[in-house]
Amino acid sequence: MNEETTLPLVLKDLPQTIPGIDEIEIMIVDDGCTDRTVEVAKELGVQHIVRHTTTRGLARAFRDGVDYALKHGADILVNTDGDNQYPSGRIPDLVAPIVKGEAEIVVGDRQTAQIKEFSAFKKSMQHLGSWVVNKAAGTHIPDAASGFRAYSRESLMRLNIVTDFSYCMETIIQAGNKRIAITSVPITTNPKTRDSRLFSNIFEHMAKSASAIIQCYLMYRARSVFKWASLIFGTLGSIFFIRYLALFAQGFGRGHLQSLILGLLLLMTAVMCLSLLIISEVQRTGRKLQEDQLQRTKEIMYNTALLNVWEDSKKTTDPALLSDHALSASPKTR
Repeated sequence: MNEETTLPLVLKDLPQTIPGIDEIEIMIVDDGCTDRTVEVAKELGVQHIVRHTTTRGLARAFRDGVDYALKHGADILVNTDGDNQYPSGRIPDLVAPIVKGEAEIVVGDRQTAQIKEFSAFKKSMQHLGSWVVNKAAGTHIPDAASGFRAYSRESLMRLNIVTDFSYCMETIIQAGNKRIAITSVPITTNPKTRDSRLFSNIFEHMAKSASAIIQCYLMYRARSVFKWASLIFGTLGSIFFIRYLALFAQGFGRGHLQSLILGLLLLMTAVMCLSLLIISEVQRTGRKLQEDQLQRTKEIMYNTALLNVWEDSKKTTDPALLSDHALSASPKTR
């Protein structure tokens, strides 16, 4: 979004060759730019441009970029920010675990404790946020908010972005719960070029991130929430109910009706949580089946799209007439 001044810095350090990769192609997502970002990209040789007529936000931009890359046969997708926050020269290190078959997703660890632009409060909140995400996902990613990442084609087939704010937290939580191998590599960051456009202050970022984390956690771990809720409310309700019965047996029941009422309310809440637990388990099973079906649909759709591009490229004999789609249809590792 309006990165005409920083985009040249990002593209300048992009690697021309990467061990294990036969072909490297560059794509930008124009999220409603009103400056010369697209023109600058074309002048610098970028052939693949995904365009939004209006600003749709980071999560939608990521989804549309993934869709375009998969349709054009990408084996590995690396995404970085247009503000030059991340070191493009470290992309070979980012994709190495995927090329070696050690991981499906790799996150660049900014080592936030060492970033000078971050205040002590922001550093502590970044650490807390990463801890919460890792607890929800069962992973060990030091910098969950980092947007400098590499994804294998297989992992992108299995991920489904549903939040509107950012994909960063959600993809980690999904990867952990779907048993997608994910790891991180330490990186440093470039000097700050501008303030973030995702949020106006740290508290807005915390609120939106917390909302995204809770939404994703409930999608995959609702069972844990309702299980513990039913146990806690059931235990507390039993304590108050038994207390009332004990006092009633001693002839003091009339003076302790509040224990009976509170105990019954807590026990009713426990039963409600238990019912929600059963419903969430049924929904979890249904969602798993739906996501498996969606993955198969994606595989058919993207492989068919790639095949059509490849067939079109074979019909065109004049290299000068080959479209961007045809040029990107190589079966090499991309």
